[in-house]
Amino acid sequence: MGFLDKAKDKLTKAVDQHGDKIADGIDKAGRAVNEKTGGKHADKINQATGKARDALDSLDGKNDDIPPAGPTTTP
Repeated sequence: MGFLDKAKDKLTKAVDQHGDKIADGIDKAGRAVNEKTGGKHADKINQATGKARDALDSLDGKNDDIPPAGPTTTP
């Protein structure tokens, strides 16, 4: 098992165990960036946070670890 395989395995386990906390962190980061940019890029920020959630959720082949969320920013 190579380095990247081990890293993916550890990340998958972390997402399985702490998906809700990870999702909260993604949302918090999205809100902070939106606030710093004055809402100018809210649509792009929502798109990026959604892709981050989807990518982490599908690590194990199942979409069950990260809870769904609404927009992380307000336009």
